[in-house]
Amino acid sequence: MKKIKSDKTDIIKTSPDKIQNNHTASGSNPDLQLSPAAEKLSIMELFQKLFAIYGEQYWWPCRSGQRWEIITGAILTQNTAWRNVEKALANLEKAHIMSPDKILSAPDGKLQELIRPAGFYHQKCSRLKGLAGFFLEHEPEFIQSDEIWDLRRKLLEQKGVGRETADSILLYAFDKPVFVIDAYTRRVAERHLGLDGNLPYDQLQQIFMAALKPDIKIYGEYHALILALCKDSCKKSGCGNTCKKIG
Repeated sequence: MKKIKSDKTDIIKTSPDKIQNNHTASGSNPDLQLSPAAEKLSIMELFQKLFAIYGEQYWWPCRSGQRWEIITGAILTQNTAWRNVEKALANLEKAHIMSPDKILSAPDGKLQELIRPAGFYHQKCSRLKGLAGFFLEHEPEFIQSDEIWDLRRKLLEQKGVGRETADSILLYAFDKPVFVIDAYTRRVAERHLGLDGNLPYDQLQQIFMAALKPDIKIYGEYHALILALCKDSCKKSGCGNTCKKIG
């Protein structure tokens, strides 16, 4: 599994005062006009509390260490649980279809059967093939370019790639400092940060990015820690004991 190579001490001891409102021009979405929002805990305080409880999460899970596995997982995880994605990825690995060229050359019926555990397999087959062709052509640009928001726009033009999928690919596959917003982030932001969980994706994303240093280690770890909290305590049905400890 591909692990985040980070020093826990460096992450957890970063001063909130130094991180708040520390975004740069390159880290700000130029398409977004940000409005202020009230908070309970600060965004960095919540990160520190979660890190102290759960520790390093080593997310995104990637057994091969190859970025294409991460990209594939970002498509397969749409509208399904990660355990189902793992089954589909294991099938692809067993069939030796773990690269863009192998995806493109695989017959649709065979690919659909392999990814069936992840659900919506007709749709996801088409999306995987589309992204395979896209990255065979554009991968060097995504590795080399620092024009994050231009890269994001290009991803969003691809069939079946929404904001969460695009940002997951940018952050985890290409090490671009973009914060990922998902349903868990919205839930935690509303319950523990006093933010409106129904804010538009880009606006909520920018609130987090404005409050954090543009650091892929922190962005990735925070996203994973929110997931850990929601699996453990901050459930759709209500808050558990860990939520009460956090405040």
